[in-house]
Amino acid sequence: MTTEAAIRVQGIEKSFKDLHVLRGVDFDVRAGSIFALLGSNGAGKTTLVRILSTLLKADAGTATVHGFDVAAEPGDVRESISLTGQFAAVDEVLTGRENLVLVARLRHLENPGAIADDLLARFSLTEAGNRKASTYSGGMRRRLDIAMSLIGNPPIIFLDEPTTGLDPQARIEVWQTVKDLAGQGTTVLLTTQYLDEAEQLADRIAILHKGTIIQNGTLSELKRLLPPAKVEYVEKQPSLEDVFLALVGDTDVSDTGGTDDDGRRTADDGRTDRAVPARKEAR
Repeated sequence: MTTEAAIRVQGIEKSFKDLHVLRGVDFDVRAGSIFALLGSNGAGKTTLVRILSTLLKADAGTATVHGFDVAAEPGDVRESISLTGQFAAVDEVLTGRENLVLVARLRHLENPGAIADDLLARFSLTEAGNRKASTYSGGMRRRLDIAMSLIGNPPIIFLDEPTTGLDPQARIEVWQTVKDLAGQGTTVLLTTQYLDEAEQLADRIAILHKGTIIQNGTLSELKRLLPPAKVEYVEKQPSLEDVFLALVGDTDVSDTGGTDDDGRRTADDGRTDRAVPARKEAR
């Protein structure tokens, strides 16, 4: 992993008529790292990703992706990135393998069948490769979507709220996929409103609030912004998530924050203690 900035954002602003969405955003993303842009709905996360992926022009400021200016060199930027939106963009009439072959052909790559087979193996989809994507679970469909994004080996990938609408088990599958990408040297810029997602995945976390970055640092650096925790012993009951993950056999996932309609922690609510199996626990 290098220390070179794969993405550099300086003073980016964007408004839609009288609505000021981005008010001067600044941050760098180190090559080969996972960078989480954390914020509530409407904070400007997707707008910023659209600017960095050349789908939208900024009103002010500059940004470079893989060394290319997003405004002056959009073609070079597009060749260097892949964008995965909030919802899986797979063709459900085609099989998983056919989806991959199609994208490889659209990119004019040699031996698209071999590329598809390699990605199916890489994302643990080989057995499902000849099934229609419409039969896939949410997690499988999302993994296929990310696999399609990696055709052509882009050095930088944007994941815009990649676990929206997924159940807890599928979320963990996607998290492992993202970790594997970074482990292989891909730079990942991840937007999320889920606090636990940023905590589990990110090397650095930038908090976007009302169009500006209000804090940017590692998880440990951000935790030091709060007073030291007072140690006391309390008796706590397990949460439904603890019960669910214990029953299905998945690993424990740390979690803070409020919840959305699906019972997941989000950035829209205040900080709460994570429930643990009933016993006396230090906090």
